[in-house]
Amino acid sequence: MAMLEINNLGISFGGLRAVDNFNLTIEKGQLYGLIGPNGAGKTTVFNLLTGVYKPSSGKVILDGADITGKSTVEINRIGVARTFQNIRLFKAMTVLDNVKTGLHNHYTYSTFTGIFRLPKYFKTEKEMNERAIELLKVFDLDGEAEYLAGNLPYGKQRKLEIARALATEPKLLLLDEPAAGMNPNETQELMGTIHFVRDHFDMTILLIEHDMRLVAGICEELTVLNFGEILCQGRTTQVLNDPRVITAYLGE
Repeated sequence: MAMLEINNLGISFGGLRAVDNFNLTIEKGQLYGLIGPNGAGKTTVFNLLTGVYKPSSGKVILDGADITGKSTVEINRIGVARTFQNIRLFKAMTVLDNVKTGLHNHYTYSTFTGIFRLPKYFKTEKEMNERAIELLKVFDLDGEAEYLAGNLPYGKQRKLEIARALATEPKLLLLDEPAAGMNPNETQELMGTIHFVRDHFDMTILLIEHDMRLVAGICEELTVLNFGEILCQGRTTQVLNDPRVITAYLGE
């Protein structure tokens, strides 16, 4: 069974059809890329998959469950997590606390328990701290656990955002331009990180990216969007050499 199936997905804003008849199948454990020129509708697709927008048409099936039209919170609990093109960390909170915010689906206590510091509060907080440190160690961030997130270098902020997303224990991880703003060395390191996440966490990953070196280096298959419609789909090498794709990016 495919991890993600998207059938005839579409959305309109007024008279504008932003995404039309979008179809995609991603197998479990696959590293898949969604590319296209600026304004092609890529982030709109991510917003449809995560419940930010409600589709005008079509269906989204995650690991056999229909998640079409569900809320962002429900979709996250079912198993979809994402990062953003512009990093959205809680920069005034510590690195550790940023990861702990991603654990809310799995560790809970009542407001009453928290206010009065009952035994369950200390037990749960201890378990959350231990789990958060485990995740930070994976990304070599445990040494900065008490740093403010906003004080981390850019590349480490990206890693922290991925760690926080993984704390929700997703089945599908969506990465929205993870290499944006990175220098070549950081991008190369990010490629290794994404491969590691896929293999270590048995993760299925869908990413949007403009850096073709990263796309060619890690994506097994690609879908190209242009003006909200699928232009081309297939194996990465085949798609990147398709004249229609080259024209869409560079013009006639």
